[in-house]
Amino acid sequence: MTPQEAAVRPRIEGEREQEILLATLDVLADVGYDRLTMDAVASRAKASKATLYRRWHSKAGLVIEAVMLHKGPATSPDTGSFRQDLIEMSCGAGGLTDAKPLGMLASIITALNLDDEFAERFRRDFIEPKVAIGRLVYERAQARGEIRADLDIDLVTPALAGMVLHRIFLMGEHATPDLITALIDQIIIPACRPQARTPHEDKETS
Repeated sequence: MTPQEAAVRPRIEGEREQEILLATLDVLADVGYDRLTMDAVASRAKASKATLYRRWHSKAGLVIEAVMLHKGPATSPDTGSFRQDLIEMSCGAGGLTDAKPLGMLASIITALNLDDEFAERFRRDFIEPKVAIGRLVYERAQARGEIRADLDIDLVTPALAGMVLHRIFLMGEHATPDLITALIDQIIIPACRPQARTPHEDKETS
């Protein structure tokens, strides 16, 4: 919502706002983003459509605010261990093993290609903060010397989520802590750890 919209539209506060947002998630889970309508949400929430439009100017704005209920922690874990930070970030609330945001993502994934307003706001408000939290985990590990100083953090940060979502949505698997840990141990950490110097390299620099 823009500052101008916030200034002219009355705000639905507290429990009533939560009821409408939860009703939105229920409709989203039932029919998906494409078939979700303000009428359907109003009916589920036992509210008038005019009430919804006074608060949310579009379906995209309403759904974005609803999915933000499952955005997960606003800060990154800081255990002092790169491996443990990745596990906690991925397996906690709002992470890759949390069924609620994964179910929500399944309901909106087509909208990312079909609704430009929704896609822009979802990436800005939901995805970018998650990427920033993940990036901080890599930056801390880099500062501790756990991962390579020349690692392209922006390239590797989304890799774990990408592999997990591929296995969920394309291969029909379930995201479990065991799967997450295996991907971290066998792919992410080996790809990120400092490269061991070979005897030949040591000889050249001696």
